[in-house]
Amino acid sequence: MSTGHARSGPPQPQLPEPTHAERTRTLFSLGTVGTLSSLSRKQAGFPFGSLMPYALDDSGRPLFLISTMAMHTQNLKADPRCSLFVSQESPDGDPLGAARATLIGNAQPVSPDHITAIREHYLARHPNSRYWADFADFSFFRLDPLDIYYVGGFGVMGWVAASDYAAAAPDPLAPAAAGILAHMNADHVDAMIQIARTHAGLEASDAAMTSVDRLGFHLRLKTADGMKGARINFPREVATPQQTREVLVAMVRQIR
Repeated sequence: MSTGHARSGPPQPQLPEPTHAERTRTLFSLGTVGTLSSLSRKQAGFPFGSLMPYALDDSGRPLFLISTMAMHTQNLKADPRCSLFVSQESPDGDPLGAARATLIGNAQPVSPDHITAIREHYLARHPNSRYWADFADFSFFRLDPLDIYYVGGFGVMGWVAASDYAAAAPDPLAPAAAGILAHMNADHVDAMIQIARTHAGLEASDAAMTSVDRLGFHLRLKTADGMKGARINFPREVATPQQTREVLVAMVRQIR
């Protein structure tokens, strides 16, 4: 017996999902610390991993404030090739299900003409760094992307061109996403079960919202056949928590 509901009228147009470029730009904009892999001077050809606080400039390029005494700084001065790995906090305790990306490129000192703007970007993200930002042995580096590899969880992955990454914008809902997920999972499980039944044709005994963006959301569903996932698109694009609430309420009302 089918678990879906019959629909009448013309089919509704489906919003696209965010591109890998947009998801990567969003991921990097939310993060503040990643893993920088430079090329070791001591062990030639081997990667050297470092914990690295970062900020982004207007084009999404990572910015570092690093000391000349640090091994990664010495490595970069000898060879600017490196990568920055950033990962999303796992929404359900499974790190392999979390979004992550590796940005590959060249990290070089920022020219004196750009220091003022770069300094403002960095200190806005890391205000405590103002205590050592002007020390003589600290300087700003910028990582210019050559290529990016994005993994959005199981089975979602692909290369992102540097030009596409630079042209993308972070998802406007991203800063509020954690609060939306917490609210939906605490107070509106029944509504999500109804949405899954109608929009994904899945009958579930439990549901959790694991991600949300301007175009839709993802549900993790407990079904008779085991755990399943479903992407549900919004009927229209949203940009704020209030708009998200209005759309979700309308979706549930339409079902009922």
